[in-house]
Amino acid sequence: MVRPVLLLAALLALAACGHKAADADAAKSAEATPPTPKQKTVFDDQLKALEKAKAVEKQMQADKEKADKAIEDAGG
Repeated sequence: MVRPVLLLAALLALAACGHKAADADAAKSAEATPPTPKQKTVFDDQLKALEKAKAVEKQMQADKEKADKAIEDAGG
């Protein structure tokens, strides 16, 4: 009965030691490898159109604020 308990304790101790070393190695290799370039997907055109629409919306909002300020400055 004592033998399996000692064997289990030894295995747990070895497993705990190996886990930290594996994490450190994985972290070092993750830092060393450059990020992979973004892969082209079927949604790229839609995402590009959405980004363009957001940019147009920002521009329109800025133009509206400018026109509102001009109206208010004119006394309206």
